[in-house]
Amino acid sequence: MAAASNAEPTHLQDMEEDDAEMDEQEMDSESDGEEGMGEDNSDDEEDETSEDEKENEAEIQRLEEQLSINAFDYNCHVDLIKLLKHEGELLRLRKARQKMSELFPLTEEIWLDWLKDEIRLTEEEPNREKVNELFEKAIKDYICPDIWLEYAQYSIGGMGSPGGIERVRSVFERAITAVGIHMTKGQTVWEAYREFENAILATVQPPPGKIPSHDEQELLNKQLQRIHTLFRRQLAIPLMDMEATYAEYEEWSDHGPPDEMLHQYKTALQQREKYKPFEESLLVAETPKLAEYQAYIDFEMKLGDPARIQMTFERTLAENCLVPDMWIKYTTYLDRQLKIKDLVLSTHDRAVRNCPWTMTLWKSYLQAVERHGGTHPTVSDLFEKALNAGFIQARDYVEIWQVYLDYLRRRVDFSQESSKELEELRGSFARCLDYMKQDVEERFGESGDPSCNIMQIWARIEALHCKNMQKARELWDSIMTKGNAKYANMWLEYYNLERAYGDSVHCRKALHRAVQCTSDYPEHVCEVLLTFERVEGSLEDWDVAVQKTETRLNRVNEQRAKVAEKEAIQAQHEEEQFEQRRKARADKRTQKKVPKRGRFVEKRKAEHGLGQEEWTDHAAQAPKRHRGNGSTGPGYNKAQQASGQKQSNDNTEFRNDDNSVFVSNLSYTLEDPEAKLRTLFETCGSIKQIRLISTNKGTFKGYGYVQFENCESVSEALKLDRREVEDRPMFVSPCVDKNKNPDFKVFKYNTSMEKHKIFIQGLPFSCTKEQLEVISNNHGTIKEVRLVTFRSGKPKGLAYVEFANEAQASQAVLKMDGMCIDGNKISVAISNPPRRNTSKPGPSQPTTNLTPQHLHGARGRGRTQLSLLPRSLNRQSGPASKVENGTASKEGSGDAKPLSNADFAKMLLKK
Repeated sequence: MAAASNAEPTHLQDMEEDDAEMDEQEMDSESDGEEGMGEDNSDDEEDETSEDEKENEAEIQRLEEQLSINAFDYNCHVDLIKLLKHEGELLRLRKARQKMSELFPLTEEIWLDWLKDEIRLTEEEPNREKVNELFEKAIKDYICPDIWLEYAQYSIGGMGSPGGIERVRSVFERAITAVGIHMTKGQTVWEAYREFENAILATVQPPPGKIPSHDEQELLNKQLQRIHTLFRRQLAIPLMDMEATYAEYEEWSDHGPPDEMLHQYKTALQQREKYKPFEESLLVAETPKLAEYQAYIDFEMKLGDPARIQMTFERTLAENCLVPDMWIKYTTYLDRQLKIKDLVLSTHDRAVRNCPWTMTLWKSYLQAVERHGGTHPTVSDLFEKALNAGFIQARDYVEIWQVYLDYLRRRVDFSQESSKELEELRGSFARCLDYMKQDVEERFGESGDPSCNIMQIWARIEALHCKNMQKARELWDSIMTKGNAKYANMWLEYYNLERAYGDSVHCRKALHRAVQCTSDYPEHVCEVLLTFERVEGSLEDWDVAVQKTETRLNRVNEQRAKVAEKEAIQAQHEEEQFEQRRKARADKRTQKKVPKRGRFVEKRKAEHGLGQEEWTDHAAQAPKRHRGNGSTGPGYNKAQQASGQKQSNDNTEFRNDDNSVFVSNLSYTLEDPEAKLRTLFETCGSIKQIRLISTNKGTFKGYGYVQFENCESVSEALKLDRREVEDRPMFVSPCVDKNKNPDFKVFKYNTSMEKHKIFIQGLPFSCTKEQLEVISNNHGTIKEVRLVTFRSGKPKGLAYVEFANEAQASQAVLKMDGMCIDGNKISVAISNPPRRNTSKPGPSQPTTNLTPQHLHGARGRGRTQLSLLPRSLNRQSGPASKVENGTASKEGSGDAKPLSNADFAKMLLKK
């Protein structure tokens, strides 16, 4: 048998050599036949090849120059590598790959191409250590089963060297630890590991008939145990093709699986069924599969297995390496849950190398290095890399500087009057301000820090920790010269700093300057100044403060009146233009309708011979269309009309408006609306009947009536007003006969000024009630938050927030006005809805209102709308003014009613 087995390859080799000789002869004959033809075209082909080479070389030089200008151009790196590989420039290709790998993690495809090229190069001059180093670098970029499998197979080639077998086993063990739980690709690594161990088993297994020695038997048993352990470990992990592995183990093992192994296998099968839907959705989904991966991650998060969560994140990022949000989620999980230093820092490094333009990743990386005890040079070098990463907005540079300055501040021991760390902190603050002015402003055209938060932090550190108020005052002077002197909150921040760490003299100076400079909330700073003088000032100080505040407020009111007058004139002009356009459109419609009606009348006259009087009588006698009772066509007769009236009267007998509510704004496509309404309102009391209003075709109109047995149920039903029904707010109001009460309107919210409630506009449509509650809770006790929506349920970007008292609402206006929420700058004011116009326009009533409603401009008397002027200064010369949301209007301000011609005639007659 042994001789036969040895002879068979020789026979096959002879056949292959004969085939090779025949193929070579055929190729020679073909080449001889084509030699004459090829001589004519050889010159043309050489010219075309040389031209292609020149073009490719020019393109290579262009890409290299572009990378010298911007080394972070990812696509340029990829194009250069492809072109060099096509040209066969292996040395230049190696350098290009090395440069790219220094800046970015390489994809699985790029790494595999690079590794295979390096393996071919080292076949000529063996240098396995160099290739092993390259493999070690590759497996750190991404956790990819194919790279690990390639690494293990390459390691097998060196198993003949001393310690080679143990090195191969070490690589396989690391591979199954890294990717062994990969649902779809992990099995290939396990199988390769078992094949390797089976190959070793074949070398230690004695030939048939030979009795092994004690050492040989011990070595054989040990190898068998290794293979058995591999089967057991693999079958305990949920993988996609577990059944085939189990069948292979049954065939391999003489005694079958033990009970413990069988139990683990069944448990893994049950677990696989939980993961199977997610894996199937990934198989059919199209790239980039973000939604499917996110659902998978959420599921793994609920189960809480760290290894599987990590694997799912790694699989996601292997296909979505340029998605910053996914890196943020992954690094946040590692920072808060696993907290393993090497894993956390390596993942942060990969994140910033993939998405260097994302400031949030650099920020969390710096904090992670500090958290895990990184050295000061390490943090400083990392910060310098972040500054050169190329952020996309000026604000990103401000935030990364704040993170670094916070780190430097935590290093300082302020118990010492002077230290190296403190000097470095001050130097970094100064460098930061220069960087913002010279680099950021020139690049983006804005500072990114309009409120000078960095200088504010520096001033607080100098005042609190260093007791250096002189430096703090210098910084605040610089802050005010950068356009912040007009904001009341900036002056109050400075005043609070002086109150905490300064003296009363500088407090008074700050408030006097605030009164003169503040343009957004002058009333508030005036009130603060007067309060300060009440507590600490003399009578002379009080008199000076009263005089300054009075003078300032009078000037502010004059300016507001001028602005409001201009706005009123502009609004009147726009209203007149709108009225002119409306009249012009109405005239056009009238002109279009008249000829059509005339042609129709003439046609009727010609067909039926009707005179004008007959046509008028016929039109007058035609049955009218009654809303809610269906349409009356030509076949409508008196019997049908009487039947309809009887049915209407029958329904009226059972109607009781006192026990009913009117339900509207429901979706026309609501399935089984009567059952839906009965389910919603049966908790309010016993329902007598539900009347739904439908069209002539029987489709639901979106409103109806719910009648209860008792009138007490109506009050409970009204509480369901604005309840969402299939993503639309349902309106519930009292049932009132509009024929008897034509002016009846229901508006459940207050229409007058509410000083304890704020009005917010400019909110992003994605803002939820819970998110707004969290933001508002920082400024007081929240009683109610109401988001204003359209009838369809979609948000308007408006909201009302009710606080416990007026002071909290006023403070919320000061702090929240101008705040950015999800990129939207919001506007906040005290709630004061405009008066609801309940009057109906008639022929004798003018359609335009010439009285200016916004006399004080868009900002009015200040968004707080609170009387911050003391009674001693309150000099009201006229009737009280009425205030609306963000505006103020004066009634009885002397605007005379326009006189008619009759009024002028009466005046002349009197004279």
